Amino acid sequence: MNALKVLIRNRNLSCLIPRAYATTKKKIPDPKQEELPIFQYSVSKSSDRRVYVWGLAETGALGIHMPRGKKRGKKSYKNSFTLAWYPMRSTFGERFDVTDIACGYGFTISAVKTNEQHKVFGTGINTDSQIGYHAPRMGHPLEMLLSPAPIYIPYKSLETNVIGLAAGRAHSVILTDTEGAYTLGNNGYGQCGRKIVPNEEYKGSMVTYNIRNLGKEKITSVCCGQDHTLFVTESGRVFACGWGADGQTGLGTYDNQSVPAPVKGDITSERIVKVASTADCVLALSEAGELFGWGNSEYGQVPMATQQQQVNMSYALLGLTRGLGRIVDVASGGSFCLIANEHGDVFVWGYGLLGLGPSVSHSLKPKQIPPAFFGRNEFNPECVVEKVACGIGHLAAITNNGDLYMWGRNRHGCLGLGSAKDQHFPMKVAVGAHVLKVACSVDHTIALSKPFV
Repeated sequence: MNALKVLIRNRNLSCLIPRAYATTKKKIPDPKQEELPIFQYSVSKSSDRRVYVWGLAETGALGIHMPRGKKRGKKSYKNSFTLAWYPMRSTFGERFDVTDIACGYGFTISAVKTNEQHKVFGTGINTDSQIGYHAPRMGHPLEMLLSPAPIYIPYKSLETNVIGLAAGRAHSVILTDTEGAYTLGNNGYGQCGRKIVPNEEYKGSMVTYNIRNLGKEKITSVCCGQDHTLFVTESGRVFACGWGADGQTGLGTYDNQSVPAPVKGDITSERIVKVASTADCVLALSEAGELFGWGNSEYGQVPMATQQQQVNMSYALLGLTRGLGRIVDVASGGSFCLIANEHGDVFVWGYGLLGLGPSVSHSLKPKQIPPAFFGRNEFNPECVVEKVACGIGHLAAITNNGDLYMWGRNRHGCLGLGSAKDQHFPMKVAVGAHVLKVACSVDHTIALSKPFV
C-alpha cells in the first residue's frame, strides 16, 4: 500500500457527513408529511486536537505501524511500513485528548488530558528506557515500541496535570503543574538531573527521577538538547545539567553536570521565557524580546569576538540581532539557528539548507527569508509567522493562519512534502488541520493541530 492510499485510509471524513445520513437504520421522514430535516454538520469542540505524523516509521516513532492482517480480504495490510512521505493522521490522537508532543531521536512522547494514572504515552526506540519500562514478561524489556504505550510515572496525585514535554537523544522530561519535573532514560552525562552511576544499565530500567523545584522556585518549562537538559523557573532563571563538552550547559566549564545548576553569564539578570536546543547549541529568549546564546558555535551560531567554537556561558547577542526588532520565538538546530520577530519575519543563520536557496549554505549573520515563501503577499498582507522549530537538519515555521512550512534536509521524508528531495526554500506542508505546534527530530516530525471546523 503506498503512502497516499494509507493517508486516505486513515483520514476521518466523519465531519463532512450529514448526521441525517449517519445511519441507515433511521427512517427518512416523508417530505409530504413533514419538513425535510436540516443537515447538521458535526462541529469540533475548541479543545479537540489532531495529531499528524510523517517521516521514518520503522523505528516506531510515528506509532502507525500497520498490524499484521489476513492475507485474504480487503482489509489486509503490509507489515513493512517504513516511511510516511505525507502527513498521516494518527489514530492515537483520535482516541485520546492529546495536549502536548515531543520528539526524541527515534521516539515520540505525547501527553494526554486525564485524571487517570497514564498521562504520557511513548512510542519508538526504547533502548535506554527513555519511554519507560515495557516488557511482554518481566525481565524481557522491549527496545522498540511500534505503537504508543503508557509510560508509568509515580505521580503523587492523579489530579496532577502534565504541562510540558521534552525529549533528547535517549532521555525524556515530563513537566507537571504541581509536582515539578520527572526524568527518565539515559543519565550517562547527568542529563536526567541525578547522580551519575558508573556502568548503570539503562535497558529495562524502571528509574524515574523527580525534580520538585529548582532554586526554591517552580519549574515552568523544560527543554532537551542531545544529552543535556534545560529548565526555566517561574522567575525566568535557567538551570542546566548533562553533557557540557561544548559548553551547552552554560555553567562556565566543559564538565558534565549531574545536578541542575544555574546557567552563568548575561542571562543572570534577565527574565528568560524560552530556551531552545536540539543538539548542542542553545538559544534563550528574554521577556524583553532579546536573544542570548551558548554552546557549540562551530558555524558561528553564537558569534564571539575571540571566534571560539565552544561557548560555556550565556552571552547577549544584541549585536547579532540589532535592527531585527523584538524577537518572539527562537529555535536551534544541529548547525543553524532560526528566529521570528514581532512582525512575523523569519531570520536564519549558521550552516545547512537555510531556506535561502541552493547557493546559500552558510551565513554568519541572520538573513531574512522572504515573507512571500510563507504566504505573505499583496492579497494576504496579514499573514505572519508566529512560531519556529528546528530538527537536526530541517526547519519549520507556523503562520497565524495555522499553516506549516518546512525546509532543509529531508532525511527519510521528515519534511512531509511527498518526496525524498531536500528542500532549499520553505514549502507548505499539506496538513489537514490548523497546526498549533510542530516537533522536529532527526528523521521524523509530529504536528499537534486543531480541526478547521
